Amino acid sequence: MQDWQRFSPQRDRLGESPFWHPVERRLYWVDIPGRQLRCAAWDGSDLKSWPMPQEPGCIAPARGGGLVVALRDGMYRARRWGGALDLLHRFAHDPRTTRFNDGKADPLGRFWAGTIYEPKDQPLAELHCLDGTGGQTRVRRMAGDATTANGLAWSPAGDVVYWSDTPRHVVFAWDWNAQANTLGPQRVFHQFTAKPPGWQPGQPGYGGRPDGAAVDADGNYWCAMYEGTRLVQLSPAGQVLRELPTPMLSPTMPCFGGDDLRTLFVTGSDSEVWWRRIDVAGLPVNFFID
Repeated sequence: MQDWQRFSPQRDRLGESPFWHPVERRLYWVDIPGRQLRCAAWDGSDLKSWPMPQEPGCIAPARGGGLVVALRDGMYRARRWGGALDLLHRFAHDPRTTRFNDGKADPLGRFWAGTIYEPKDQPLAELHCLDGTGGQTRVRRMAGDATTANGLAWSPAGDVVYWSDTPRHVVFAWDWNAQANTLGPQRVFHQFTAKPPGWQPGQPGYGGRPDGAAVDADGNYWCAMYEGTRLVQLSPAGQVLRELPTPMLSPTMPCFGGDDLRTLFVTGSDSEVWWRRIDVAGLPVNFFID
């Protein structure tokens, strides 16, 4: 199996939210503190960057064209690359301390995004869902009591939602009624070991904490381990199946792409985007519907 290759020479301060657009055959992602949306052709060429007025936490493709974008204070609609950012919903959190972070569209076309409480001293982060179908915009708070919302993903059958709280080193799961958009009782999907006191980057003894994630066609959950130099593949039962070393200290989020969805891309902190071929296909990206 081919080892990791650089996808693009662009180095991001904090690359996040990658997705593969199957029609355009392009990879999209964001640089959060760099306030940039980025995209490039399948081979890393034709790199484009689009400056944002605030930090973009996450993006998703829209079925009607363009993107939906979660900026610091709310969710916005971009009908075309480089065009206007139309406000869909501004949220009530204090943008001085809280911004949007990880998010994706669900299998029915609603856009979910979680927040990060930047002081990280209280569990004030939340998970919100925006439904734009039928010409209306409806927003629902789905979960809370977290510090850094991350790891959002769905099972192949669309009946389980995954979500992590990075500082707590935990990935949660809920059974999900997709049509009603209701969650069952929250359960711990996998608890990772906490950072040892006094640990410094480069030292042994720490495997990282769960950041962004993706699910493969077999229902396994692939989690980027920030400061852990690796991806971890968890079974649908939450068991560790394999650990895949990465060329970056702090991978932030994997996604599956390429025409056969067997190319694994990963963004990182202070890193370029990297890719490698993998022996399992991923799930295709979900499109936002409005």
